[in-house]
Amino acid sequence: MVATKDAFFKPKKMSAQEKAEQTDATARDILAAEAQAREKKTETLRALRMAQPVQIQPAKTQKSKTRKAAPHHS
Repeated sequence: MVATKDAFFKPKKMSAQEKAEQTDATARDILAAEAQAREKKTETLRALRMAQPVQIQPAKTQKSKTRKAAPHHS
């Protein structure tokens, strides 16, 4: 393509189909980049969690709660 001022300052009009395809491609690229960043973050967090020593916590027992009788108002 020859670089002329017309090519830079007067771009051809895009059809509605071309605009939709360009928008779709851009959206897919953004979503793919976000998914890749999310997976990378997940892998990093998983590696950090696996590097921590395992701590076994004793099971908590539930205590039965006794209710106080509500005062009777006559």
